[in-house]
Amino acid sequence: MDKTRSKMAKIKVTQVKSKIRRPQRQKRTLEALGLKKMNQVVEHDASPAILGMVHKVKHLVSVEEIK
Repeated sequence: MDKTRSKMAKIKVTQVKSKIRRPQRQKRTLEALGLKKMNQVVEHDASPAILGMVHKVKHLVSVEEIK
C-alpha cells in the first residue's frame, strides 16, 4: 500500500428491494455495484463514482459507513 495515499472511507451497500420491474439502467447499476440478489451486501470505497451509482439506486439499497 502506498503511504502517500490517504485512507478512503468505506461503505457497505445492501440491496433491500427487488430489481424486478425496474428500468434496465437501474438493473445494470446494481450489477455494477456487485449486487446480484436480495439482501446481498458488498463493500466499496466511498469514491465519487460509487457514491453516484448508489444515489441512482438509493430507493433499492441501504448504505452504512464502515468505521
